[in-house]
Amino acid sequence: MANLYQHKDSNIRKTWLLMTVFLVLIIFIGWIFGYVYNSPGILYFAVFLAVFMNFFAYWYSDKVALAMSGAKPASRETHLELFRVVENLSITAGLPMPRVYIMHSPQINAFATGRNPEHAAVAVTEGALMKLNKNELEGVMAHELSHIGNRDILISTVVVVLAGLIAILADWFLRMSIFGNFSRGNDNRQGGAIILLLGIAVAIVMPLIATIIRLAVSRKREFLADASGALLTRYPEGLAGALEKIAHDETPMRHAHSGTAHLFISNPFKGKQKTSWFARLFLTHPPCGV
Repeated sequence: MANLYQHKDSNIRKTWLLMTVFLVLIIFIGWIFGYVYNSPGILYFAVFLAVFMNFFAYWYSDKVALAMSGAKPASRETHLELFRVVENLSITAGLPMPRVYIMHSPQINAFATGRNPEHAAVAVTEGALMKLNKNELEGVMAHELSHIGNRDILISTVVVVLAGLIAILADWFLRMSIFGNFSRGNDNRQGGAIILLLGIAVAIVMPLIATIIRLAVSRKREFLADASGALLTRYPEGLAGALEKIAHDETPMRHAHSGTAHLFISNPFKGKQKTSWFARLFLTHPPCGV
């Protein structure tokens, strides 16, 4: 098991790189705000917001993800079999026992979150507990524990907060650009117009970039977790069977949110992946039976 999570250092570096990039982008957007509206205070606020949101994303993004997904702490008395599966897999993987949560949804789904293995959590739907047999449930939980061991839960969870912040700021700036006062004085109208157009471009492009980053991170980590999970259980057929059932499960997901969709083992918005060739580029698993 020593080489099972060999990519974890790379994922930690990518997380800090991502947080740095978002820090710079937020400050850059704040600079555009301040320049267009001739208000240095906006830039100062952007710097404060960027630093605060990076701090918040690192320490509290897991709580945000769990709350947005409607996950509640599981009871050992009520879900003893689930606790036994998670405990056995955690021991095998050499990981601390994560917190266990239940999502009240009939859809088969699960996700992992947290900033590190010592502060990790796994959440699984009631549908998964009802529809999967023990081997399939072990496969799904091994997949999620592999996210914890690979340390990609941090980057995936941080994206929930930071990508959402970028989208909110971009939308705010776009609305201000359309309905606000764009004049910066007659002596520099041309420069102000250029910065204004640049600001509008940022407002339009940034949510798209944030979405692409979120989806790309999801796809790579899901394939890696599939491989690591199969090594963990030594029984790939368990996860394969679970993915087969997931592929045919069209039950709607309660509390589905676009900001947390990339965390799940399966797209919680059932059917949407089939409607667009662009969405199929970011499928988190190969088609079943391949």
